[in-house]
Amino acid sequence: MKPLRRACLRTALALAAAPLLSSAPFSAHADAWPQRPIRLLVPYGPGGSSDVVARAVAVEMSRDLGQQVIVENKGGGQGSIATVEAARARPDGYTLILGHVGTLAVNPTMMPNLSYDPRRDFAPIILLAKLPMVFAVGAKVPAATLPEFVALARAKPGVLNYGSAGNGSAGHLAFEMLKTAAAIDVVHVPYKGTGAQVTDLLAGNIDAAAAGIPGLLPHAQAGKIKIVAVGSAQRLPILPDVPTVAEQGYPGFESSQWFGLLAPAGTPQEAISRLQAAAQRALRTDAVRQRLAHDAAEPSGAGPAEFAAFIDAEERRWSQVVKDARLSAE
Repeated sequence: MKPLRRACLRTALALAAAPLLSSAPFSAHADAWPQRPIRLLVPYGPGGSSDVVARAVAVEMSRDLGQQVIVENKGGGQGSIATVEAARARPDGYTLILGHVGTLAVNPTMMPNLSYDPRRDFAPIILLAKLPMVFAVGAKVPAATLPEFVALARAKPGVLNYGSAGNGSAGHLAFEMLKTAAAIDVVHVPYKGTGAQVTDLLAGNIDAAAAGIPGLLPHAQAGKIKIVAVGSAQRLPILPDVPTVAEQGYPGFESSQWFGLLAPAGTPQEAISRLQAAAQRALRTDAVRQRLAHDAAEPSGAGPAEFAAFIDAEERRWSQVVKDARLSAE
């Protein structure tokens, strides 16, 4: 074959292959993903359990993926501001949201005009961890146990108050469950995050609070607040002397918050799988396990299908709590 003819044939073959290459699926380039940093939106302010879990996992995932996973706290709107932003983000794997019991299981019932749909707008990646709620009272409150706090609240209906990280937060729902179980009237004071809530509890501006261990334990150890109960089914190793709510007269009571990673709906499966694998490896590292154990959090690792089913079950459970307590977003 003459040189000129061979050159023409090579050119023709290259042109014929070009459309096939340009339309190649994401999987053909999966090994090259990610090529830039990944944003992990946290729908609550810094200092709370969501922030602690997100940052611990993000550090290890960054090492695994070869690109930084950048945590961005965007509180407000009962967690809906960050969640809506994630739902509307380009589904390319570079924007993730830290899913939470409040944003995925509570808001759909509490906020009838919600701007996102947990099922339609997101692709579940992995359930990271579950974290028991704890109940605390201020140092000046004349109660050192849950029964004493309940007795005080019954003696002063509508006078005592409690803080939470915001309407629809795990602490809000946990305390409303307690109010219903104990038949007490305690006023809710919502904050924009756990940090602000705890600051006012320490200052004596609110009487009680429900939150995850990270925000409350250091202050309890310093004697500045009193943890009177844990919301888990069993006592926590980190708080062996603090009885559960169930032990103190309310059988069957259990309240935990949970966290997971989700991406915008339509994110390629290859990216979902890569993120899931990186997160699962992160949960197995000593650094993350020690961080979670320090906060009495239980690592999960449930994948997309199991996480999706878990969200559905939690939404059914918490929607009943919202209805029983007659809660609304206002």
